[in-house]
Amino acid sequence: MFDSELTSGAPMESDTQRIALGLRQGDVGVLASLVEQYQYRLVRYLIYLLGRRAGVDDLVQELWLRVLERGSSYDGQSRFEPWLFRIARNLAVDATRKRREFSLDSNDDDVRPVTASDEPSPFALAARTEDADRLARSLETLEPVCREALVLRFQEDLSLQEISAIVGAPVSTVASRIYRGLATLRPQFEGEKA
Repeated sequence: MFDSELTSGAPMESDTQRIALGLRQGDVGVLASLVEQYQYRLVRYLIYLLGRRAGVDDLVQELWLRVLERGSSYDGQSRFEPWLFRIARNLAVDATRKRREFSLDSNDDDVRPVTASDEPSPFALAARTEDADRLARSLETLEPVCREALVLRFQEDLSLQEISAIVGAPVSTVASRIYRGLATLRPQFEGEKA
């Protein structure tokens, strides 16, 4: 990510420490590197989270402004991704409250999924195989909290603890959401293979 390495005998800083230092100093070069590295993932995550493409670019722009404004709160001691995705999630929660479609921070297990728009989902757009297309359609039917947990775990490759920090729920709740999501998807795929 950061090409300029110190060639002196000083110990190398980790990427997270360099990010934290760059954000504290308001280093535009560090921010540009972060935008380049995470932009696509953030857009994809927010589309899955919100179930729509409309307004995502505005949210991502607002996210980068918040990263710049609040960069000093990132301490560099833990991975950067959970901190960044937590900001993205908070913006998505605020956006959904304004639209009153559903709440990602609800503890209500009876939350129903939002009907997706007629536009193709990110999975559908990226689908190269029949299985990928089926998976995309199936994910759209999941409760938003389950879909979010599955996307963060299997697409963004975050640990249960990191997801817990992002969504503000206990690890056991995150695990339950992943289990429920997989349990919902499994029959749809097993039934077609029989």
